[in-house]
Amino acid sequence: MRNMQQRIADRLGRLLIAGISWVVVAYLALPLIVVVAISFTTTEYLRFPPQGATFRWYWRFISDPTFVEAFVLSGGLAAAATAAALLLGIPAALVFARKRFPGSAALSAAFLSPLVLPTIVLGAAILQYASALGFARSFWALFAGHVVLVTPYVIRTTLASLSGMETTTEEAAQDLGATPAETFFLVTLPQIKPGVIAGALFAFINSWINVEVSIFNSTAQLETIPVKLFNYIQFNIDPTLAAVSAATIYIAIIAVVAIDLSVGIEKAAINTTADTRN
Repeated sequence: MRNMQQRIADRLGRLLIAGISWVVVAYLALPLIVVVAISFTTTEYLRFPPQGATFRWYWRFISDPTFVEAFVLSGGLAAAATAAALLLGIPAALVFARKRFPGSAALSAAFLSPLVLPTIVLGAAILQYASALGFARSFWALFAGHVVLVTPYVIRTTLASLSGMETTTEEAAQDLGATPAETFFLVTLPQIKPGVIAGALFAFINSWINVEVSIFNSTAQLETIPVKLFNYIQFNIDPTLAAVSAATIYIAIIAVVAIDLSVGIEKAAINTTADTRN
């Protein structure tokens, strides 16, 4: 009897947790569903539920060269910043994971500090720094700001992968005559690949959606898509906003699917939090 009551209680507990989880997921997904739905409305204003269905607002977005240029700039900037973050973040993570030297903890905290600093502070700091060196409000100022912003994501996920990796395989490879570069590319990198891929995708997404760092170094001819939307909404309120926002949602969904297909959502989540628990 007691065992039956325990099983019933366990089943009710699982159902309760599942129900709460679905409510939370629905709460988080509802704004995205509303934005996507509004992007198909036939009215000249934002309306939910949408009236009718049309691709008119997507066509207006695609036919506007300023929006297309902003999309291309955002994509190129995010890709370049992610590539630079990988080149900087992976070696930094290797040093922090394998070496202990005076000031290593402070240096690690400095590399990871953009995760806790308000991004608007980073944007203002990059503007001041770029102005002092003479390249403010240029692509390179945007690039520098985004590299600072996204590099910590690569470091965190790579550190998490390295923390669960044994060094014996690397030592064995070097004992058998492998150079440090060969050891890294043939032994270390394949084992930390999930963390590297997850960090790269999170870096790309955060660069793509950033407003605060970008807005300080943008001009009328140099606008990322979030900045373009921020400026557009000050003078226009129409479903074009929803169409552009929906397009960014589609890109984010593609990135999440890429994470799931490459390393798995669960593994990616573990990689981003394991180093905090350790």
